[in-house]
Amino acid sequence: MVIRLNTIWESFKKEEQQVKNKVFFSLIALTLVALVALPLFAACEGAAPAPPVKDKIVIGMARSISGPLSPIEQSGFGPVYAAWVPEVNADGGIYVAEYGKKLPLEIIKYDDKSDVGTAARLTEKLILEDKVDILWSSNSTAMIFAQAPIACKYDHLLLTFEGGATTIKDALPSLPYAFINLSFSDWYQLPVLADMWAKAGVKTVYVTYIADLHGLEYSGVGGIEFSRVGISILGNVSLPPDLKDFAPIILEAQESGADAFCCFGYPDQVMPVTGTAIALGYNPKAMIIGPGGNFGFYHTAFGPATEGVCAFATFNRKQSPEINELCDKLYGGKPEDLQNGWGADLFWGSLDFWKQAIEKVGTLDQKAIRDVFATEHFNTILGDTSYTVFGNGGAFLAKEAHAGEIGQWQNGIFEVVGGGPWPNTKLTADFIYPKPAWPAAPAP
Repeated sequence: MVIRLNTIWESFKKEEQQVKNKVFFSLIALTLVALVALPLFAACEGAAPAPPVKDKIVIGMARSISGPLSPIEQSGFGPVYAAWVPEVNADGGIYVAEYGKKLPLEIIKYDDKSDVGTAARLTEKLILEDKVDILWSSNSTAMIFAQAPIACKYDHLLLTFEGGATTIKDALPSLPYAFINLSFSDWYQLPVLADMWAKAGVKTVYVTYIADLHGLEYSGVGGIEFSRVGISILGNVSLPPDLKDFAPIILEAQESGADAFCCFGYPDQVMPVTGTAIALGYNPKAMIIGPGGNFGFYHTAFGPATEGVCAFATFNRKQSPEINELCDKLYGGKPEDLQNGWGADLFWGSLDFWKQAIEKVGTLDQKAIRDVFATEHFNTILGDTSYTVFGNGGAFLAKEAHAGEIGQWQNGIFEVVGGGPWPNTKLTADFIYPKPAWPAAPAP
């Protein structure tokens, strides 16, 4: 009996120890669960979670640093972002509420070598491999056409600069992340030009254009706008991109007797066309060229011979104190004939708009920023600034934000002589017609 009781007692003690062990390990398990759950309960009670970690905003660009479009990079958007980014970073960057701090800007920039296919490949690389926070475009109309569908495929905001096209208008409802900032052909350069020329007395025009997307568009829109105001087109000739001898075309334009002459091309066409016209003594009453004629390098090349030549313009330092300050930032002490009167104000204004959009929405989320672009008005260097959205898609910078459309070289200054009736337009000189004759060649 004693043996049996001892056995029972030993069994009881063993079971008691097992229960204690189970209780002990259960307490440990409950403690671990509590430690994991406490932050969740705290969040439910309104405690703010730790913000995500991010230390910069990364900007991606494929730009034509080399090749035939490189002069546009050097004189167009290039000086603008080279001044704007350091200015923002000097102030600590852009405040993003999601991260609770200002984030400085960092640029990743590749050379697309003025090649559309290369620009397209690099755009995809910037999105997928470099994972940039914003895309800034390359520097031509054809590049924008290549980049916009890629950006929108990945729901990635694309801000564009040198380039734009009326032909992209029909596609914009399906390109919700494309925001076009430069004025172009019928937004509203050629309508303004046609009205200005018709008012001055132009009756006939001879048109040349580069055989690419840019030239085809300007030639087509020019045909519509000139016909609208009763200006007859006496010639409409395409220029192959590799054309070297412009004399036959200039001679044909001269023989046509047209009052006005257009060269819708890039610097590779604008410079030799002007030089050939001077050499052959072809001096139409009105002449518009570009892009290219709106840059300081054009005046540097031709000096007084530029007098009366027109090109596409958006600003002049005399238009407002803000634009005067911008010219000081971009060009410092350079004389006005070394400045760029085309697009810099629109580019700077669109960058300021982007900065304010991020600060308003408080995140770098692409859709959230895009929706602010599509709906908001901000005050920028352009004054009241907004975008005209097509459908529920992409947009053009609203015409009301344009300070000008057509410029003319007068006494070494690129004056704004044409613009619309919208609020921000400010002309700085009257249009001279007919343009003065080329200066006489110096005696040998």
